[in-house]
Amino acid sequence: MERTLSSHEVAQLLGVNIKTIQRWDREGRLTPARRTATGRRYYTEDQIRAFRHQPLALPRAQKIVAYCRVSSQSQRPDLKNQRRTLEQFCTARGLANVEFIEEIDGGMNFHRQRFLALMDAVDAGEIATLILAHKDRLTRFGYAWFERFCQQHGCEILVLNQEHLSPEQELVQDLLTITHGFSARLYGLRHYRKSLKEALHADVSTQDPAPSDAGSDPVL
Repeated sequence: MERTLSSHEVAQLLGVNIKTIQRWDREGRLTPARRTATGRRYYTEDQIRAFRHQPLALPRAQKIVAYCRVSSQSQRPDLKNQRRTLEQFCTARGLANVEFIEEIDGGMNFHRQRFLALMDAVDAGEIATLILAHKDRLTRFGYAWFERFCQQHGCEILVLNQEHLSPEQELVQDLLTITHGFSARLYGLRHYRKSLKEALHADVSTQDPAPSDAGSDPVL
């Protein structure tokens, strides 16, 4: 029986990372000979030999993206200022054909429509460089994870680190959101304890009282 190779072994043989092997599978360029129930990919040696002799496909065009974000509609002037500063930065660096993405939403909301589309593009290997005015324009918390995610997909992040582009009131709003979230959880716990106590009390009250010996006939 012909020996099969795992995705990691194939990646080493072809000199690429595991994400590239997964992307080639999605694109139909290198489909695994079989998959396990848990989704692990396995390839035959003949399959890899044949793939090695295929002409290399032209690399996918990669984009340079500048992402701008503010939290509310009232901060639109800050959004314009943020974009203008990024445009000046790109001009000074000689970066051309930069795609600008603007979004109005909170930095702790990981369901932002344009943010998700941006992460999908990074995952697909479509973005070479992501430019931010400040780290918190991408996300308020967990920036290190997203930075590592981008690096793993060949996307470099350039951060200008201009503090004045991160309005103080946004941080106050985010802290209030966190405080409100914890307050709601504490209230829920108190309500749960009260309901549990009432239920236990009601259960005890409905139990049959113990029989009393008062007034019973004496045993002869």
